[in-house]
Amino acid sequence: MKHWRRILVLGVLSAALGRAWADVSAVEKRIVEAVKARSSTALVLLEKSVNINSGTLNTEGVKEVGRLFRAELDELGFATRWIDMPASMLRAGHLEGQREGTRGKKLLLLGHMDTVFEPFSPVTPWKVDGRRIRGQGVSDMKGGVVVMLEALRALKNVGVLDGCELAVLLTGDEESVGQPIAQARAELIDRARKSDAVLSFEGMGLDLDGDESVAISRRGAGSWSLTVTGKQGHSSGIFSPSAGFGAAYELARIVNAFREQLIEPGLTFGAGVMLAGTEVDFDLTQARGTAAGKNNIIPPKAMARGDLRALSAEQRDRARSRMREIAAQSLPGTSASITFAESYPPMAATPANQTLQELYSQLSVELGYGRVKAANPESRGAGDVQFAAPYAATLDGLGATGGGAHSPFEYLHPESIEKNTIRAAVMIYRLTR
Repeated sequence: MKHWRRILVLGVLSAALGRAWADVSAVEKRIVEAVKARSSTALVLLEKSVNINSGTLNTEGVKEVGRLFRAELDELGFATRWIDMPASMLRAGHLEGQREGTRGKKLLLLGHMDTVFEPFSPVTPWKVDGRRIRGQGVSDMKGGVVVMLEALRALKNVGVLDGCELAVLLTGDEESVGQPIAQARAELIDRARKSDAVLSFEGMGLDLDGDESVAISRRGAGSWSLTVTGKQGHSSGIFSPSAGFGAAYELARIVNAFREQLIEPGLTFGAGVMLAGTEVDFDLTQARGTAAGKNNIIPPKAMARGDLRALSAEQRDRARSRMREIAAQSLPGTSASITFAESYPPMAATPANQTLQELYSQLSVELGYGRVKAANPESRGAGDVQFAAPYAATLDGLGATGGGAHSPFEYLHPESIEKNTIRAAVMIYRLTR
């Protein structure tokens, strides 16, 4: 049944590409004007949200951002609720909004409220820097949430929001998904199952040539954890048969072998943290670790953690198998074990996803903004849309345009708020007719 439903959705979306839309052009012009009338107000809302620290582990900060955005959804006529996560998960929860209707496609709109910048981050929350705005999560992805909300407001102000069946889900832990993942993403998956199409508002891609892109596929993302042990002893005996090589050299051998031997297009594997010494401790909750040791001691303990990104489940499984083999080839006097976890499943470039991209690109051309291409999946990280992808047509990257995500140099092109809000509003309008 699900197979036939997806074929039907694909057929309807494909038919939409052939329409001239002459009968709705006047309404769309009004939508454009409604967006432009609130351009300055949209930036005020963005500044308010960015000035609230909402690092994933700052649960109160995430909830405060949730209250800000919930007020917007309430005003737009959405029935809203806050979805709490168990206290043991150490995550704030999610914000959900729903409008019931019977017209057009059933849409799920996705965003997230958290950022990678915890309260101790030295990054300034909001700073106007020439023609850019810099700050914590300004483009990843509070700018995208504002694009979503302003697009919905324009539709409401023009009088075309009533009758649409729309769900909004803003997660509070996209940057570091709570465990267990099945529980953290249960509501998202349930909503995706009930939707015809999912639009996600992560930042829009912009390559070196200035070409814009949206995502119809994304690589799966997971993690690996490596634990190494060796013989503690006097450093003067290092590499001898009795002392062995120690945990630090074994750790270095394994990580370097990953670099040398895991070579496939689309596959990457970062080493995010490495520790070695006589004492090693790592706090998973805070993502912080400590190590102690002396210059003249062979360290008996070492650890490393990193990520693993792959285009498909098959590529992921091949990489994991090879990493296990490498870890098992221990240097004398050492041993190692490696474990894996998956955070985001791969998102395939399906025909339905491509049709959404073509529809979006077409309306962008009609609005005078030019073509928007499908992004290379290797150019983006992982995102919540990947949990929805198995159940509905999906398109990501409809948010604000910027760069430097996850770094002190994160920035936003402020003019992209208006531009991408216009495109998002028209996209939602056309799909819900």
